Amino acid sequence: MRYSLVDLKLVVAIADAGNVSRGAARCHLAPSSASLRLRQLEESLGAPLFTREARGVSLTRAGRVMLEHCRRCLAELEQMHADLAPYAQGVTSQITLFANSSAIASFLPDDLGVFLRAYPDVRVSLEERLSHDIVAAVAGGRADLGIVTWDDEHPDLAFHPYRSDELVVVAPDGVALGRRGAVRFADCLAHPFVSLWSGSAIHTYIVGKATAAGRPLDVRIQVAGFPAVVSLVRAGAGIGIVPRSVMRNLNRDGVAMLALDERWATRRLSVCAPRDPARITGPVKALLAQLRDHDDGTAGAAARGPRKARR
Repeated sequence: MRYSLVDLKLVVAIADAGNVSRGAARCHLAPSSASLRLRQLEESLGAPLFTREARGVSLTRAGRVMLEHCRRCLAELEQMHADLAPYAQGVTSQITLFANSSAIASFLPDDLGVFLRAYPDVRVSLEERLSHDIVAAVAGGRADLGIVTWDDEHPDLAFHPYRSDELVVVAPDGVALGRRGAVRFADCLAHPFVSLWSGSAIHTYIVGKATAAGRPLDVRIQVAGFPAVVSLVRAGAGIGIVPRSVMRNLNRDGVAMLALDERWATRRLSVCAPRDPARITGPVKALLAQLRDHDDGTAGAAARGPRKARR
């Protein structure tokens, strides 16, 4: 089937207005023209989208499905226009950067801010991904650079030290957990967890460690970001595991922060880039240099240590 953008906009307008005439007016159509378009669309789909009522229309089940897809399609088109608009205003390049949740929540915003002030005509598309997905995306050309927790090698990629971080446990004040400011992961598993949503890098990593320990992870509630994790821990919903770096900018009143006494709690971030210099444009090379300038020394030393892939 072929769908007209006018028809998609008309479905949304009628659904929002609850009336064919008012929906037609929002699309700058005559009511008769809108009615004809709607009837032809329903005939081609083989299902009614609206139920005609005395004071307007209401969506059928098929109509609700259609409306969801119409909104999604129109939103994607708006995003396309937004992504292309900077080029009409003199933007010279766009960089696609994938990073894991730890980097996005801690070090990366400040570093990108410095870069974007130095290169005002460059745009950066930043997306959160798991480290193994980032490596595949950079290798496959879907991303220009990636920031990962990854100590393995790849034939097509070079890994440059970026930052070092560690996972810590946050718990409500007064909860008996660990000794002398540190706690083993096995002891944490006796408590309910406040976690990021499933699919986030940290959540996937912690669930994997619990599975390896042969214990279930009791996830009491899942939220979208680290500030919400800490707020719910403060409220007594459970304990959480977060990067130490994100705690620098969060209110720590009412929560205790304990070191996670596990070797895998240390997380060393690297920037992965194509080995082939022909794949690295000038702006990408400049961003790579900006990120490499912030290696704190420990990441470089760690890169020469035991090699083991992480999420």
